[in-house]
Amino acid sequence: MALKKTFLRQPSKKNQVQKKNEIIKSEGKKIEPVSKKNRTNANKTASPDTEKMLNKIQPSGKREESFFELVYEVARQIPYGRVTSYGAIAACLGTKLSARMVGWAMNGADKVNPTVPAHRVVNRVGLLSGKHHFKPPGKMEKLLKKEGILVKDDVIVDFKEKFWDPSKLEA
Repeated sequence: MALKKTFLRQPSKKNQVQKKNEIIKSEGKKIEPVSKKNRTNANKTASPDTEKMLNKIQPSGKREESFFELVYEVARQIPYGRVTSYGAIAACLGTKLSARMVGWAMNGADKVNPTVPAHRVVNRVGLLSGKHHFKPPGKMEKLLKKEGILVKDDVIVDFKEKFWDPSKLEA
């Protein structure tokens, strides 16, 4: 018995636009085009719990304004001689699936004051996945070795022992 391949016909772009317009009309909502102004506001949209966390005042007295600032606060708490992962920071902030966004934050950490020890943040298996963002590219490994963390073939030796979980209260 031969199997027949059946293909579902995809709706055309015109039909998709018409359906969206019908939905918008029925709900009475107006969609504004994305501009630089409302794109930044769209990035700040968060769940009520996250919104509370973003607006709480830190012990330093400053009000946190963005996800990146929260990432930097966690990264600054990584103890000397220890490392953590992008996913562990994301989980600590309550956004377990945002490890890639943590990586984007670490990419811009060199422009932030006070300094952020971005070299202590690696991927989930201990690979120096962000090393190409350091200038020169060997700087990340050099900084880790200076802290007593052994690196072999761009992977942290004894990663599980050196791993620091930010969601736990130990320092």
